[in-house]
Amino acid sequence: MSAAGTGRGRTVPASTREAAGQVIALLTARQQTLAVAESLTGGLLAAALTDIPGASAVFRGAVVAYATSLKVVLLGVPAPMLDACGAVSPEVAGAMADGVRGKLGATFGVATTGVAGPATAEGKPAGTVFVAVSAAGRPVTVGLSLAGTRDDVRQQTVAQALALLLRTLQEEPR
Repeated sequence: MSAAGTGRGRTVPASTREAAGQVIALLTARQQTLAVAESLTGGLLAAALTDIPGASAVFRGAVVAYATSLKVVLLGVPAPMLDACGAVSPEVAGAMADGVRGKLGATFGVATTGVAGPATAEGKPAGTVFVAVSAAGRPVTVGLSLAGTRDDVRQQTVAQALALLLRTLQEEPR
C-alpha cells in the first residue's frame, strides 16, 4: 500500500491523503472552513487533514475528546444524551459535530466516536463506529461496523469520515 508520511511517526494511506486533499481543495475554493471532534481516532483525522499543504487556509482546529466528560465540557454534548445513549451513538456523534462546528466557528464540523477495540465498550463490539458531519446545525450521521485490528478500525474511520464529508460538500449548495 502506498502511503505518505505525516511527520508524526505514522503514515497516511494514499487513498486517505487523496480524500483529505479533495476536502481541502473544495473548502478552499468555496472559502469555507472545517473543524473536527475526535474520540476513537485520537487526532488521526486532524493529522490527515493538516498533512495537506494549504490546509491552514480552511482548517480551524480539532478537539480530541477521548474522555466522555470532555464531550460535555469541550463540545457541549448534553450530559442527559450521554447518559441515555452512551458515548458511542449516532446522537452523540451528531452533537459532537455540531458542537465543534459552533465552538471553533467553522462552516462544517466532523466527528468520530466508536469502539476501536480490541474489547467491547458500553456493550458494543469493537468496530462499532459513528461518524457525523454538521453543516448549519443539520448533522448527518453514518453508523459503521468495521473489522480488523484497532489500528485498522481507526484508519477506516478516518477514511469513512472523509468520504462522508466529501459527499456532504458535493451535495451542499455553495
